[in-house]
Amino acid sequence: MSRRRHGFPRLLGDIGGTHARWAWQDATDPAPSRIVVHRCAAHASLLDSARHYLAEQRLPAPAQMAIGIATAVTGDEVRMTNHPWVFSIDALQRALGAERLVVINDFTALALSVPWLGADDLRALGDGRAAPGGAIAVLGPGTGLGVSGLVPDTRGGWVPLAGEGGHVTLAAADEVDADLLARLRARFGHVSAERVVSGPGLATLHAVLCERDGVSAHLADAPAIAAAAVEGSDAQAVEAVHRFTGFLGNVAGNLALTLGARGGVYLGGGVVPRLGRAFDAAWFRRRFEDKGRFAGYLREIPTWLITAAAPALLGASRALDPPVR
Repeated sequence: MSRRRHGFPRLLGDIGGTHARWAWQDATDPAPSRIVVHRCAAHASLLDSARHYLAEQRLPAPAQMAIGIATAVTGDEVRMTNHPWVFSIDALQRALGAERLVVINDFTALALSVPWLGADDLRALGDGRAAPGGAIAVLGPGTGLGVSGLVPDTRGGWVPLAGEGGHVTLAAADEVDADLLARLRARFGHVSAERVVSGPGLATLHAVLCERDGVSAHLADAPAIAAAAVEGSDAQAVEAVHRFTGFLGNVAGNLALTLGARGGVYLGGGVVPRLGRAFDAAWFRRRFEDKGRFAGYLREIPTWLITAAAPALLGASRALDPPVR
């Protein structure tokens, strides 16, 4: 009973367009444990996925819950952007018997984990040195493109940002980019950053490059394209990953300028780690810094790839903690 009074145990969720990650945290746990990954398509609803997790782990009703989910959270009804799940926050809380439920954007949850990540949880992408107390930018391609950040408050803590920066209009940095974007506009009208800088976006980019070159687009998804790029077995796959990397660097640089993210830029999401050595960190940094008169400003900002396992679950837990006073 005392643990329930202090907000434990906790059910934590990190819900993307493809996978639902669940974890449990007791009062004695320093970090989320019992992490399980479900395919979203395996369950009819978020409630079904949560109930399945609790049943298979033989867990009781949680005292508190926090869920980071890949969509904008603007009211009680939550509709996922890249998956058909729709739910009421109030109804989900009542159905699972929790005393409290917090639902936030999945990259807001990821951002909340950043101050707690250690050196072993990160891989540097280029140079730069974080400015103490500087704002932090977080973004990453997965099923969509998540974007968030942290702004320092006046009490030694952080204010997380909830936005939909993945849907900003994508810009060209050279003539090849411009040609690709023109082809994409002919298909989609508006070309958001997410339309290209995501797992499905990599497949779309490859298809457009094949169309441009007059060859068959025989690689259907991001894993196949990444594998072909690493092997060098498909010229369009190599070019697709190259262009993908450049677009990501461009978007990351825009975000760093917008937030004044002198505390650093952190890349999450599942796509970049899967690209392996096909991801050219030097090309990413070149496009990141290529902002004319502010190239020097960006040169000082470090960029990291988050390598920790399921860090957004830790961030979800932090969303339940009392604010720093």
